[in-house]
Amino acid sequence: METTLYIPPLGLAGQFGAPAGFAAAVIFAHGTSSGRMSPRNARVAARLREAGFATLLMDLMTEGEKADPANQFDVHRQSERLLLAVRHLRAATTVERKPIGFFGAGSGAASALIAAGRAAEHDGIGAVVCRGGRPDLAEEWLNAVAAPTLLVVGSKDAPALDLNNDAFTRLHCTKALEVVPGAGRLFEETGKLDQVADSARSWFTTHLLKAANG
Repeated sequence: METTLYIPPLGLAGQFGAPAGFAAAVIFAHGTSSGRMSPRNARVAARLREAGFATLLMDLMTEGEKADPANQFDVHRQSERLLLAVRHLRAATTVERKPIGFFGAGSGAASALIAAGRAAEHDGIGAVVCRGGRPDLAEEWLNAVAAPTLLVVGSKDAPALDLNNDAFTRLHCTKALEVVPGAGRLFEETGKLDQVADSARSWFTTHLLKAANG
């Protein structure tokens, strides 16, 4: 069952789903021109809930901010919104002190990585998965990421493959880079998004549930 949350102080909307007995949660960070209703992220989130994870798909901008194209790639501001969501889940939902991970897509990959780097001192992010996109936009924050991080990119998305390879070399945490054969930028080819979901489930199971059972 999913419920709508409004994350203070801006009242950003989020779709929160928590299967019975869940041991960890995953917050989704979407890319530009997307939001909590992203069909691709919703599909991955559904697979994670089937595997026993709570999920939060949230808007990272207000309606007013969405109207200004200059805000689309403000990954630093969006990373702050992710940390607000972490604190709200811990304070106001059954997530409480359970492990939390990030799933970032598109430019949301950078937002997730920046938030994970910034969270090291306060909020303790347990794992990160990035689907394609722009992890390079996290810039110097890549050095601060302590959470185990999986980068997933399509073999047919040459620009993203180069950017992800570069970001991978700059990460100093437990890490992996998975190239999905025959997949493009949006993983629209038959079965490719399911492959991403399976990889995310495996990564979060290994790193988040290990922490939950630790």
